[in-house]
Amino acid sequence: MSFDYDLFVIGGGSGGVRAARVAAGETGAKVALAEEDRYGGTCVIRGCVPKKLMVFASEYADMVEDAQAYGWDVKPGAFDWDAFKAKLHAELDRLEGVYRGILKNNGVESFDQRARVVDPHTVELADGTRKSAKHILIATGGRPVVPEFPGSELAITSNEIFHLEKLPETMLIVGGGYIACEFAGIMNGMGVKTTQFYRGAQILRGFDEEARGLICEEMCQNGVDVHLGTNVIEMAKDGDKIRVKATNGTERLFDVVMYATGRAPNAGDMGLEDLGVERGRKGEIVVDEYSQTGVPSIYAIGDVTDRVNLTPVAIREGMAFVETVFKANPTPVDHELIPTAIFTQPEMGTVGLSEEQAAAQEPIEVYATSFKPMQQAFAGRSQRVLMKLIVSRATRKVLGCHIVAPGAGEMIQMAGIAVKMGATKEDFDRTVAVHPVMAEELVTMRHPVRSA
Repeated sequence: MSFDYDLFVIGGGSGGVRAARVAAGETGAKVALAEEDRYGGTCVIRGCVPKKLMVFASEYADMVEDAQAYGWDVKPGAFDWDAFKAKLHAELDRLEGVYRGILKNNGVESFDQRARVVDPHTVELADGTRKSAKHILIATGGRPVVPEFPGSELAITSNEIFHLEKLPETMLIVGGGYIACEFAGIMNGMGVKTTQFYRGAQILRGFDEEARGLICEEMCQNGVDVHLGTNVIEMAKDGDKIRVKATNGTERLFDVVMYATGRAPNAGDMGLEDLGVERGRKGEIVVDEYSQTGVPSIYAIGDVTDRVNLTPVAIREGMAFVETVFKANPTPVDHELIPTAIFTQPEMGTVGLSEEQAAAQEPIEVYATSFKPMQQAFAGRSQRVLMKLIVSRATRKVLGCHIVAPGAGEMIQMAGIAVKMGATKEDFDRTVAVHPVMAEELVTMRHPVRSA
């Protein structure tokens, strides 16, 4: 039978746009895409991109002091949120235009409205129009959620933080994952008196314990008031502030409370249940290694599948989908050894297993060094960095690499190539150090600090 399109993509974020562009541009497929909000998705509009620009903005606070220590006659000024915000939103508008242009230039027809699935080959748009497609790709992403408790409606999420009318004087951030920790650093750097509550024993659960400990310590040193083992019981309006009652027995007032305690897949009210598309415990769409659902013509990629919720992974999944479906080259998605950066202050880069994960699976050696980097030490800062390699005793392979340092994200991209290739500790040792840089420590650690 004939269809209106070879492919209909629901969702105009990084994964959906990449899949649509490549399918249309490289295979000549007839492609349409529907997006109910802004093109670019979480990453471009309310995630990685604006977040990183805010990180950059917040880091200038210390640079004036550092410049003075290096002999520059500069004076600190005030941070102008309005000026920054105007530039930030102009940049996001520009990027959204780029995404729309990419689709248009590749011949993808786009619909600026919500879409749901009616049957295995039919999509219905919000205005009632129905379109048929040989394949349907769902790339609707995820969203931040606030748990329900008395006063929970007073909290904002990471979606709203980019649109604050003015910078608050005081702010509470609830959560211990990378989004909560990144924004604690950002707001603190912008001069907001920042408090962070996390119910667990240490922030950044799932990451290397030594690295987590150092980041938490440095965040506290930088002025973030971190309370571990602490959660919110209730919140209430108190004038123009929010009164927060905590499990540690305190009651405090804050101008803004931001929750970053979890995200949920955007898979509700899409007609999936009626078709027998399986959903997981968190509502995610269940797919196989080729991103295919139980309905053969329907695929899903990105955060809506809740596999590895990172932008470059969604893009990879989109590419693998096109290879599999439109290029007759079945390509499973490789979720092994994904390097990632956390833009906390200090920044962290990581790839592979944490010390704890590795020790649980086999005998290991741990090579680690912690020191004050030259640039900061000269300026009189006490900030410490960490370089750490986890090595298999049996194969000598580097199982994990963890860096906590300025520029850790840039470093881990390069280290990630070596670890992905299966480099051994001796491969690292054979590499001549680049001097003087922080990353040289990765190739100069000769003796393990401990074995497990």
